[in-house]
Amino acid sequence: MMVTKLLIKIYGNRERATHSAEVLINNELEELDASAEFSVSDDNWLTVDITGEDSEFASNFLMQKFGTPVTEIMKNETYHGFIRQIHDDEIVVDVGILVTIPRKNLNNLGNGTAKQIATRFGIIRHLPVMIEITDEKANVGIFTKEQADLWWSWKKSEQDRVIANSVTRSELKAAIKKTGHARDIYGIERLGLMEHMITCRENTDGPGIVAAIGKLVKGELGVIRTSK
Repeated sequence: MMVTKLLIKIYGNRERATHSAEVLINNELEELDASAEFSVSDDNWLTVDITGEDSEFASNFLMQKFGTPVTEIMKNETYHGFIRQIHDDEIVVDVGILVTIPRKNLNNLGNGTAKQIATRFGIIRHLPVMIEITDEKANVGIFTKEQADLWWSWKKSEQDRVIANSVTRSELKAAIKKTGHARDIYGIERLGLMEHMITCRENTDGPGIVAAIGKLVKGELGVIRTSK
């Protein structure tokens, strides 16, 4: 048996999130002689117990694809993580260790408080992100250039975008269909296990989509207005 802790955070409705993780992982393992049992660690990471002839290969494959939470960090190294908290003066990212992104390290995302910057770019809790460590002793980092460039590319595009957490893709599609907005969007992109991005059509107002589906979606919603 191989016990593997993956960089997949389970939050909100834990039963629903764990079920979504089971479907995702089982799809990845369907060609292998490996079966998985799922649990959630005390710090809310998905833990997978893998058995079968290909268990070691399967474990290594899953760790490479999804990553694992780290127990130590090094300066100038990059890490995948998830937005944990958003405050006026900082954004906290969970990579296995809580890393603070202070306001002074957000200058590449423009003016305002950390909370205002987060609102501008649709940054909400649990959003997957990439950071670089600037001070490993103080657990301080910065969003990578690639991460900042991605957010700016969304901001400067022709379409508004809506970011959602704690929701499955099918739930999001159902909410959009029920409110009559299916023709107003290009599609839904998976960002993480329960995190998705709706790309609106050029003439569709992102805040309008948020207002329409907000009561039908249990998670948080962020919006990225184009800068045109």
